[in-house]
Amino acid sequence: MQDNHAGQTDEWVLSVENLHVEFPIYKGAVKALNGVNLQVAAGEIVGLVGESGSGKSVCAMMGMRLIPSGSYRVTRGTIRQSGKDVLALSEKAMRAIRGSEVSMIFQEPMTALNPVMKVGKQIINVILQHQSISRARAKEKTLALLRDMYIADPGRVFDSYPFELSGGMRQRIMIALAFSCEPKLLIADEPTTALDVTVQKQVLLLLRERARKTGTAILLITHDMAVVSQFCERVYVMYAGAVVEDGLTRDVMKQPRHPYTQGLLAGLPENVKPGTPLKTIGGQVPDLAQLPACCAFMNRCERKEYICRNAPDLLPLMSDPSHKVACWIVQEEDERNAR
Repeated sequence: MQDNHAGQTDEWVLSVENLHVEFPIYKGAVKALNGVNLQVAAGEIVGLVGESGSGKSVCAMMGMRLIPSGSYRVTRGTIRQSGKDVLALSEKAMRAIRGSEVSMIFQEPMTALNPVMKVGKQIINVILQHQSISRARAKEKTLALLRDMYIADPGRVFDSYPFELSGGMRQRIMIALAFSCEPKLLIADEPTTALDVTVQKQVLLLLRERARKTGTAILLITHDMAVVSQFCERVYVMYAGAVVEDGLTRDVMKQPRHPYTQGLLAGLPENVKPGTPLKTIGGQVPDLAQLPACCAFMNRCERKEYICRNAPDLLPLMSDPSHKVACWIVQEEDERNAR
């Protein structure tokens, strides 16, 4: 699908618009999300990247409405899935949507899978909850899903408990569960962090292959820019609860514009000569309970200027409207060069 950042919200499987979420604490609130905008289209794999504390997982949990009611406040913004207002739906309506229209793959499958229930029964239960088919047909579908995951002995895995399987095999089970009811949207929150590099690539290739086969949209949440470069068509870079850069992956990877994105990419081993020390971003993410009025990245930025004392908006570049950056300095430079 072509890049349609402006408007056309009916075409998005997931559309988050100007979302502000905070968690009340004693004498204040942690402002976890601060005006997040992101969209994912059918059949598209979109990356959401940033270091720990940037707000990625809160985005994921809000997309599924998995954060306990009463523990957070949405002060502004909307979340829509295929046109449905997620924040306005009842819990009963959300339970019907979870699994059938939107699924999630978590970072550690052992915390998501039931440790005392065999794998086959867990998948069958999910299928029967959302589809009107017989248990025998659900078992056939489950075994077919396991074969689709390139599991050599699906019968053995079907009758196994999660703790009897390797980490990579458990993650394949999670993918099978996620796709069991052919959802329109799949949110994958750091799905390969605990896996070694070889198994990581196998799992991500499997995820991409399955998504293309079913037309499922994927929001891939990760801290790994290398994973984004290999598997995502578009990418959103988050920092301190806000998107600071978004665009086509090839453009963001080839010419990152925000200083934070540049810092993330400078830390990749493949971007430096052998023997050269990897660069790091100094400092820490600001305290989200006391978010500054200036650019949130200002205290860690080597390019900061007086104008950075005001928080920037995420705006399209004049030289490339599909590439957006929240940085006054970059926006001014781009404007000058476009004249």
